[in-house]
Amino acid sequence: MPAVFVHGVPDTPRVWSSTVDALAREDVVCLQLPGFGRPCPTGFGATKEEYANWLVAALGEIDGPIDLVGHDWGGLLVIRALTLAPDCARSWVVGGAPLHPDYRWHRLARRWQTPLMGELLQVLFTPARIRRALIDARLSAEDASAAAADVDAVMKGAILKLYRSARQVGREWTPAVEQIRQPGLLLWGAHDPYVAPRFGQALAERIGADFECYEDCGHWWQCEQPRRVAARLEAYWRTLNA
Repeated sequence: MPAVFVHGVPDTPRVWSSTVDALAREDVVCLQLPGFGRPCPTGFGATKEEYANWLVAALGEIDGPIDLVGHDWGGLLVIRALTLAPDCARSWVVGGAPLHPDYRWHRLARRWQTPLMGELLQVLFTPARIRRALIDARLSAEDASAAAADVDAVMKGAILKLYRSARQVGREWTPAVEQIRQPGLLLWGAHDPYVAPRFGQALAERIGADFECYEDCGHWWQCEQPRRVAARLEAYWRTLNA
């Protein structure tokens, strides 16, 4: 019964390392999205639907039942996968994923979604600037440096395509979430600069899931409080086995 972790943007599976190291369970799989530290398959357009279908296919290759965990875009994709393939997981945990019809993308995302401006910003996003931006978003200097080093031209291109396909993702994907029947948990940082906790609370209420907000965390709660997050995940999984 593996726990499968799905990272977001601009991350790789590295973002889960500290949390996974703090887990007692060893049946852990950290998936790596195409274009994020690895090439995209031939013909892969890096749209939100292609990533969702990719995740469904990847989960289908793993012997279940699966406990899914997703952060940021990984969280959005986890929710979408559950609506596309209802039996793909036993449970799910999601955080930092702005799936709400009234959510307006954060400023940087809106710039990525703008032709020419997005391309220019990606050129200007040197490792030093990415590192600084991540530190400003409450990542540690060590984690920010590691994440910035992973951002290459392939990832930058994938980010632009993904965000441009997702201008209306809240309106397009939210209606289906009420089909989700598996138990779920949403984890959020109170100081998330990209998506306020109220959007996580609203999603939890809409699906009938639990919600927990960390008052001392920003967007990357799994990096800021890995032991606390690992303990919360394991406590949640124990309730499913009771």
